[in-house]
Amino acid sequence: MPKGKIRHVQYWCIVLVCLVDLTVCSSQALAGRVLDMVRANKTIRVGVSGLLPVFSFKDEAGKWQGLDIDLARAVAAAVLEDPGKVTFIEVTVANRFPVLLADKVDLLLRNTTYTFNREAAMGLRFAGVYFFDGQAFMVPVDSPIRTLADLSGTTIAYAKRTTHEQNLADFFQARGWSFTGLPIETLSELWEALHSGRCQVVTADRGELAGIRLQATGGPRAWRILPEVISEEPLAAVVRAGDDDWLLIVKWVIYALIEAEERGITQANVRDMLANPPDSSYRRFLASEGLAEKTLTLKPGWVLRVIEAVGNYGEIYDRHFGPNTPLQLERGRNRMAKNGGLLYSPPFR
Repeated sequence: MPKGKIRHVQYWCIVLVCLVDLTVCSSQALAGRVLDMVRANKTIRVGVSGLLPVFSFKDEAGKWQGLDIDLARAVAAAVLEDPGKVTFIEVTVANRFPVLLADKVDLLLRNTTYTFNREAAMGLRFAGVYFFDGQAFMVPVDSPIRTLADLSGTTIAYAKRTTHEQNLADFFQARGWSFTGLPIETLSELWEALHSGRCQVVTADRGELAGIRLQATGGPRAWRILPEVISEEPLAAVVRAGDDDWLLIVKWVIYALIEAEERGITQANVRDMLANPPDSSYRRFLASEGLAEKTLTLKPGWVLRVIEAVGNYGEIYDRHFGPNTPLQLERGRNRMAKNGGLLYSPPFR
């Protein structure tokens, strides 16, 4: 190999080693720090969209609402003993990971798909899947598009820097279909594209489309979501790599919500279930005063506080997606496993 090429290879080897060293040092410095900082600040900084109906948005009174909001409050109830000790910070699809990695938020709850590349290569950790979704397509109600086969040759809008772009390309290529992509940055740009006719179709996660449809011109009756999905999109809470205590707490708060539904423990009956448990496992679950709690320095009763604050997973789902909401979105894969869905919690023992 010529000397010039040798020097070039040596240079990039040195750069790579330095990057690895920086990553290791950063992870070591982070270990245990997030949980300590949250307690010192007496608030959890949570990155959310702020513009996605039913996931995270402000209602007419200016109060934060949505699935992601309730999950954040559940974590605050467990860690800080107060579901109100959350600072919500609006992040975009483009800046959500840089904001988290730059230590500007402690937790990311923003329609984020759990992927191998994101966890293995980006310094992220996914703290429990809380919503099983899939990439779907939405069209005006009077559109001639009825099935996925009708999408060939159309202009399709999608959010930049999401899994949707690659899913779309792979799906159409595998079938020999063509499409014109319209990448967008913001929801407001998406609505403009829909209403102006710049695209015939918009693609996103099914739950996200259901929320977008509520705010689109004409309301939900003016738009139709095709029944098929082309991908699996497990949405998860995200934290930075390096703080195992913080990762474990966020993950097991989500599991606690699921376990509570499995056991029939609700926001209304949780105190009675603790006082008059069907068996001893209920008291152990709700009192939560074992070795694990001491290891994570969680005060006893953190599960009780979580359920009192936001209810169980089913109650949260029904509050935002259920039959008494404008969405009326079937739970589908977000049912409990015993009811044919994908949700279940590892054992609390």
